[in-house]
Amino acid sequence: MNYKTMVAIVSVVLAFLGVACHKKEDDYGAGNGPNSYPFSTAATVGMIADIVRNVAGDKAVVHGIIGEGVDPHVYKPSRPDVVVLSESDIVFYNGLMLEGKMGDVLIRVARKGKPVHAVTEEILDGGDYVMTDAEEHYDPHVWMDVQGWIKATDVVAKALAEYDSENAEYYKANGAKYKKELVKLDAYAKRVVSSIPEKQRVLVTAHDAFNYMGRAYGLKVMGIQGMSTESEAGVKRIEDLVSYLSENSIPAVFVESSVSDKNVKALVEGSKAKGHSVRIGGELFSDAMGASGTYEGTYIGMIDHNVTIIARALGGEAPKKGLNGKLSH
Repeated sequence: MNYKTMVAIVSVVLAFLGVACHKKEDDYGAGNGPNSYPFSTAATVGMIADIVRNVAGDKAVVHGIIGEGVDPHVYKPSRPDVVVLSESDIVFYNGLMLEGKMGDVLIRVARKGKPVHAVTEEILDGGDYVMTDAEEHYDPHVWMDVQGWIKATDVVAKALAEYDSENAEYYKANGAKYKKELVKLDAYAKRVVSSIPEKQRVLVTAHDAFNYMGRAYGLKVMGIQGMSTESEAGVKRIEDLVSYLSENSIPAVFVESSVSDKNVKALVEGSKAKGHSVRIGGELFSDAMGASGTYEGTYIGMIDHNVTIIARALGGEAPKKGLNGKLSH
């Protein structure tokens, strides 16, 4: 069974269970609206939890499963995580095999009568938007293109409106308000990245989490590891990147908050040995946002941080405090 077939089967099973269970009456009120407010929602990663908080407002309490600095590619749900997912009234996850080790748990939750939604479900059905690698593995890092996360916001707003139809207009209005902020973020990202000298628009990071960002904003993206951090970084890959950095006078490479910086430091040392000085331009948020309670701990803050750091390190122009003047560093 190939990778795409496996993804399709998991998606179909969850979608079928979601539709079937949506019609049931049970103790959780799935398909019939919440029994009380605020109702309980769960989201696998912080970027999704942030959408749900903005759209659900005071109607729901949002539980994020995978916290800041944690890699979702290799994350195994704990017993408390399973309890949170099981006790939530509605569950949101990314899909595209980002949460590869949580598939069985999500299916079990759906079987209990809970609405379970992949925020990438409409993107996956929408043609050629989803990127793949050379082996045709889906790239799950859709949030790196703000336009992709605008589509994800539509999925969340629609799902909440279907679950709690009495407040459908409330979720629609909240979703529209949040999307206006995302449109501003998208325009900012395009502006600051375009200020980087064209020959230096090269983003080298620990793993291939930034391809959607590269496509959306005009960056050549080169990761040491593949799209999943479970892949191994070969010596030849590091040597090839060192040669590229040196030959093209790329000024900076970047570490990631949820991935070891060992391989990126190897690039710096290798470049130095070749007579080219390349520095670590900063720490980017790839598979997880910043600390809870901070601006970088929101999706908008995460992307603002990333594009601001990238632009400034590669020779472009961006305000030190970012789009909204809130960046902490």
